[in-house]
Amino acid sequence: MNTTDHDVLIVGGGPSGLSAGLFTARAGLETLLVTDGDPILRRNAHLENYPGFPAGVSSGLLLEMMEDQAERAGCERREGRVVDLRPLDDGFAAETAAGETLTATAVVAATKNTVDFLENIDGVGIIDRGKSFVETDDRGRTGVPGLYAAGRLAAQPYQAIIVAGHGATVGVTVVEDSDVDLYHDWVVPDRYFTGRGRDLPPGCEEIDDAKRRRREAESLAVMRDYFAEPHPEEPNQHPSVED
Repeated sequence: MNTTDHDVLIVGGGPSGLSAGLFTARAGLETLLVTDGDPILRRNAHLENYPGFPAGVSSGLLLEMMEDQAERAGCERREGRVVDLRPLDDGFAAETAAGETLTATAVVAATKNTVDFLENIDGVGIIDRGKSFVETDDRGRTGVPGLYAAGRLAAQPYQAIIVAGHGATVGVTVVEDSDVDLYHDWVVPDRYFTGRGRDLPPGCEEIDDAKRRRREAESLAVMRDYFAEPHPEEPNQHPSVED
């Protein structure tokens, strides 16, 4: 029996952490994402190489959309900074700068290059290349079962689409390593599986044309709201730039 407060704790609220949380939450894992509120993507003046936006997109707007999508999937998100992490018999305990203790069965570290909360855990390999990274396998697993690293922290190239994709990979890996029965996170046309005499695989959903059209109409309305006005958030400047 799970005796921790959450199934998954994600440390870091940038594209990699949000993507990981989207997939773990959609799989039914109780997911908490803790962010210090300053993802490095906020320094981007206009994001012009993220697929799906031919003329680019405001980085602040993209983050807002990703945050809303993760929360819509059931990922809880709160402000805070994790300063220490220690293994438990059945998971991990994280301490925040505010003195709060958070426990979870699995942890995804998705900070930029912050490793101070990981340095005292046996089995975590820290790579120093001028900046610090966490050593992982190709699915984001560290040397400690239940502890993962995603995105830039896992030495992924410094591009939003790449770290977002790696976060999704890690999120799916966490699900696969859990007790959740999952085939794919897919929404398919009605009878895609059952019309071939197959049971509907776990994690999949078949929808008829009417439901598909309702979902499409909702998505169009939501996107119109997001793009109705310029996003009010200004990009953050690098902290070393003089005023």
